[in-house]
Amino acid sequence: MLYKRSSALFAEAEKVIPGGVNSPVRAFKAVGGTPIFAKSAKGAYVFDEDGNRYIDYINSWGPMILGHAFPPVVDAVIEKAKLGTSFGMPTEMETQIAALAIKMVPGIDKIRFVNSGTEACMSAIRLARGFTKKDKIIKFAGCYHGHSDSFLIQAGSGAVTFGSPNSPGVTQGTAKDTLLAKYNDIESVKALVEANLGEIAAIIIEPVAGNMGCIPPKEGFLESLRKICDENKILLIFDEVMTGFRMARGGVQELLNVTADIVTFGKVIGGGLPVGAFAARAEIMNYLAPLGPVYQAGTLSGNPLAMAAGLAMLNALENDNSVFQRLSEKTIYLEKGIHKALTANGIAFTINRLGSMISVHFDPNPVFDFQTASNGDNETFKKFFHGLLQEGIYIAPSAYETWFISDALTYEDLDFTISAIDKVAKKL
Repeated sequence: MLYKRSSALFAEAEKVIPGGVNSPVRAFKAVGGTPIFAKSAKGAYVFDEDGNRYIDYINSWGPMILGHAFPPVVDAVIEKAKLGTSFGMPTEMETQIAALAIKMVPGIDKIRFVNSGTEACMSAIRLARGFTKKDKIIKFAGCYHGHSDSFLIQAGSGAVTFGSPNSPGVTQGTAKDTLLAKYNDIESVKALVEANLGEIAAIIIEPVAGNMGCIPPKEGFLESLRKICDENKILLIFDEVMTGFRMARGGVQELLNVTADIVTFGKVIGGGLPVGAFAARAEIMNYLAPLGPVYQAGTLSGNPLAMAAGLAMLNALENDNSVFQRLSEKTIYLEKGIHKALTANGIAFTINRLGSMISVHFDPNPVFDFQTASNGDNETFKKFFHGLLQEGIYIAPSAYETWFISDALTYEDLDFTISAIDKVAKKL
């Protein structure tokens, strides 16, 4: 495939946008080469500025669960735009989507909409601190909760010390209140809690990690977190920005039957438009302004176009009794095909999958946390990525990102993908 137009557009973008992109992962730094500039998308396919077509396994990093340009979402946005694109005033649709989300997700009574997953997680942490009147939080290495200061933290010098900033601009004062645990390692959590008794407001986690590849929780891990939180009056926050309304109607809480105190959402809840949300039982949510003392606001929160897109998407998922079964079956089919192709060509690998999220790690050993994810062969991944790109398959340009399956993918698309992987594997 030729990328002449994309290359020219990237050169122009670099002159006026830092790094030529508005989000770093788009820059292809992890895989080399020039980013692909998208022009349009429909169903399972995205088309670039050079006219190339790709079977899409990013799906805008998750929200296109029913495919690109899903007609009910497009129609809803168009009709709403005709009435006005933003008011800065309450609208009936905000209440409608809130009521539907609360109906679909277990354990929540009230929800507040924001404009991104970053904003949702940032607000959830502030709410947890205000509600518990404690300052420290525990997060997990490899979990990404947006670029808010509290989350850009790396490991400290010891197992029970506070972390240190891993981005300039994040202060040591902020870092000291963020404690870093190991994903799927309950003992690391216990050590942090014991070393900071009475000081921890919340534990925040991706209940199924998607930012170190797809990494499901080990059996009993989330249940143990729930128990620790109950015993120590700590709020458990599930970051379901990726998994909410994707793993099941009620997200991971429904799928794995573990209830969090606060849940954050994004991606699917906006139907592809920029939307985030956080939700909890009424006792916690009533701490938010204007009812309570914890301040949170957003001029464009509940934007009518975003609410229209989200409501159309959630309605489609709520009214389709087999959508999540279809998504799981397609992902399992793809996993089996990838496994067969890579095995036949003598490639060392591990595949992680849960629901409609899947990732390929070029390491034969189990991948269950950030450290084991880091053991993968990145040089092989780079060749794999570019090989698939040439075959018309678009996966995330990073070994640390999950693939997202959409229901728009046909079994013909999956067979084509498996055949392409077999072809690329022969050259690895």
